[in-house]
Amino acid sequence: MTQAPGLAPTRADAWQLLHEWTTTDALRRHAVAVEAAVGWYAEHHFQVGGADLETWRIAGLLHDFDYERFPETHPLRGADELRRLGYPESVVDAVLGHGDHTGFPRTTDLARTVYACDEMSGFVIAVAYVRPGRSLDEVDPRAVLKKVKDKGFARQVPRDQLLKGAEEIGVPLEQHVQNVVTGLLTVRTALGL
Repeated sequence: MTQAPGLAPTRADAWQLLHEWTTTDALRRHAVAVEAAVGWYAEHHFQVGGADLETWRIAGLLHDFDYERFPETHPLRGADELRRLGYPESVVDAVLGHGDHTGFPRTTDLARTVYACDEMSGFVIAVAYVRPGRSLDEVDPRAVLKKVKDKGFARQVPRDQLLKGAEEIGVPLEQHVQNVVTGLLTVRTALGL
């Protein structure tokens, strides 16, 4: 990493870390998608700005960065690395709480937002892939909610986490879907959608 001693890592540092630890394009795209959705929430729902906005984006970008190297201990090993590198504890907490498998409590808006946007971003993208034009333009809450009910579609996505994520940030599910779609549209080129 290239940050100056004593300064918190930047988004550029986070991007470099993601690329060092994550080699697959699919997982990198997922990181960008979650970053965009979390960033949308930071700006438009929680009115976060400046350095705090970058912190939120970094948490979204890095939530899965250790998954390829340490799938059995994900995200614990990643959290240790983030601490070693000087990332804010709010980022570490959000990474630790982004899935139910860790048992780590989500006590901040940032942690709850990363949790809410993680699986939903992937699910929305999966819906876009099965639309005729493979485009986010063809994805609306109605289409996503219909697919949520289809247990055969994207079956690896825990439906309870989709619902609980929206609930934890206090946004109705249909509105949460729309917010995530809107966030993803900001990075549509990087996602190829």
